[in-house]
Amino acid sequence: MGSGRLGQWLYILLVGVLILLKAEGFNVGITYVVNAVAKGAVCLDGSPPAYHIDKGFGAGINNWLVHIEGGGWCNNVTTCLARKNTRLGSSKKMAKEIAFSGIFSNKKAFNPDFYNWNRLKVRYCDGASFTGDVEAVNRATNLHFRGARVFVAIIEDLLAKGMKNAKNAILSGCSAGALTSILHCDKFRGLLPMSTKVKCLSDAGYFINAKDVSGAPHIEAFYNDVVTTHGSAKNLPTSCTSRIRPGLCFFPQNMARQVRTPLFLVNAAYDSWQIKNILAPGVADPHGLWHNCKLDITKCSSSQLKTMQEYRLEFLSAIARLGKSSSRGLFINSCYAHCQTETQETWLRDDSPTLGGIKIAKAVGDWYYDRSPFQKIDCPYPCDKTCHNRVFDLNDHPST
Repeated sequence: MGSGRLGQWLYILLVGVLILLKAEGFNVGITYVVNAVAKGAVCLDGSPPAYHIDKGFGAGINNWLVHIEGGGWCNNVTTCLARKNTRLGSSKKMAKEIAFSGIFSNKKAFNPDFYNWNRLKVRYCDGASFTGDVEAVNRATNLHFRGARVFVAIIEDLLAKGMKNAKNAILSGCSAGALTSILHCDKFRGLLPMSTKVKCLSDAGYFINAKDVSGAPHIEAFYNDVVTTHGSAKNLPTSCTSRIRPGLCFFPQNMARQVRTPLFLVNAAYDSWQIKNILAPGVADPHGLWHNCKLDITKCSSSQLKTMQEYRLEFLSAIARLGKSSSRGLFINSCYAHCQTETQETWLRDDSPTLGGIKIAKAVGDWYYDRSPFQKIDCPYPCDKTCHNRVFDLNDHPST
């Protein structure tokens, strides 16, 4: 009798969870930009680029949210070949449908400022934040380094499908896609009509040039190889490349100050991807001393937490290099997280993270519509009790 009643309760709980998930998210089909192939605007394997779009309605029919998917980078032929036949290098391997929630939600209760916009997610398949453009294709590998062309081809496709009439537009992204939104922010502004109100949003894209726990400049060398392999230099902001070598211009701290279009940064000061791949990458931790800490911040030793606190200060110093500008937004919390706009639990829910009592969705919406500025930086871990500190699978995001 007891076990039967327990089974009933478990069933009710399961149904409730499924209803909640359905309410918070919905599936959206894939669109291939087939005519991009003739322009040489292709994924690593030569397949056409793709995106998922849920069309706007009502008052939002001429508003556009263009969000770039994340997924790390490949820095040489070997690592690019490793992703060539995956969803991160080929549209042939991408899911035909993906779930939309958070900033993509079509329900006002979950996404009050953007729910009726044209909301789309651009699939990430070039491995260099859409900056590369190498004309030659090696016949042995058949690798295409054409990310910059892909970015322009997708925007042109969207303009032809109605974005040319955009009243409002946002270029956003998560992780490597968020870096795309910073690097291409002004270009996006330039491709849209001057009458369009354009702003950019970076979610976990402010990667910093910090040495790893062994003292080596691991991420600096890695980014330099990415830029060299993909021929990215000519597609990085000249305001930066005219001053310093191109590989350093992959770091927002060296180029974001010159971005003229309004930019909002949503970022954890203890960004979990950065902790795992910039501060304590496997190559700098051969004995795996950081393994448990990287999976779960509550498992970090006091000395590891001290190192992470120092990393936070270095991160905040890099943020300070943006300078003062009322057009910029900052939501820098002290969570152990990476990307907080794509999921409902962190974008807008009763228990979502807050800064000054404000949730991310409201901070971004108020900033976009000029209702009020938002530039807040959280106190150090573990003071913020609103965080959703995840216990991570180290395979959550492709690493460096």
